[in-house]
Amino acid sequence: MKSRNTVIQQQDAARIHEILTHFLGESGAAEALLIDRGGQLIAMDGDGQALDAVSISALAAAAFSSTAAMAQLLGEPEFSVLFHEGTKRSIHVSTVDDETILLAIFDERTTVGMVRLFAGEASRAVGSVLGEARTRPKPQAEFAAPLSEAESRSPWTPPS
Repeated sequence: MKSRNTVIQQQDAARIHEILTHFLGESGAAEALLIDRGGQLIAMDGDGQALDAVSISALAAAAFSSTAAMAQLLGEPEFSVLFHEGTKRSIHVSTVDDETILLAIFDERTTVGMVRLFAGEASRAVGSVLGEARTRPKPQAEFAAPLSEAESRSPWTPPS
């Protein structure tokens, strides 16, 4: 998997938020996190019940990566869905595309089947938005400018 720098513009973020909000409403899940395969949180929607989204994102990406290794041992390209059931809350993690996963946190108010059904729809929709964002030309202006004389002055050296 080749990691690319994706520029998510305001209209992309708004579309992703709309998709995640719709997913939560249809599935009954409490939280939805869009995570890159490196563990970086891209987007989040839902209740936000004192959730450590950064840690969950990193751990979910690591778990997804480790199951990919197990899948290869079994001759599968990857397992596209992970499900962790708890006594109060459960987690459903699914593939969006080669670079992104969707994590849903849900409780007894819904079923894993409902979450799985609507996660598939949400993943396809988010994947479409991300695909468009990746093919859009990247802005060059502010990062491509050469350093000014003040910015390129000699580095500090400690006194002898």
